[in-house]
Amino acid sequence: MPGMYILGKGERLKSRKAIEELFASGKKLSLSFYLLYFQFHEERKEPLQFGVGVSARQFRKAVARNRVKRLTREAYRLQKNQLKQLLINRKKSLDVFFIYTGKIIPQYEEAYSVIGSIIKKLENMLE
Repeated sequence: MPGMYILGKGERLKSRKAIEELFASGKKLSLSFYLLYFQFHEERKEPLQFGVGVSARQFRKAVARNRVKRLTREAYRLQKNQLKQLLINRKKSLDVFFIYTGKIIPQYEEAYSVIGSIIKKLENMLE
């Protein structure tokens, strides 16, 4: 399936209104060094929208913040497909926002395994 591992423009959670609604009325999940805000919706054009944030207080330099965001996006991009397919089958949509709460830049393997665990928890909540 071509384009399966793309994190496209439509899959990014960018709307200020949607992000504020997610933080105000969404649910929270904390696992390891990630805090996750998520909210299920009825079916929309894009079944899964994703955002990521890193505290400027923890990482003063933008280079470090961007590195953490890049690692998070890559780990998410490679593991989201099963969740996305489940959402399509159930006719649901999901907004997800990851906030990195750790104090050091994680290794890619750590980020990959934690995000995989979070995605499994979301799949279990959907079922």
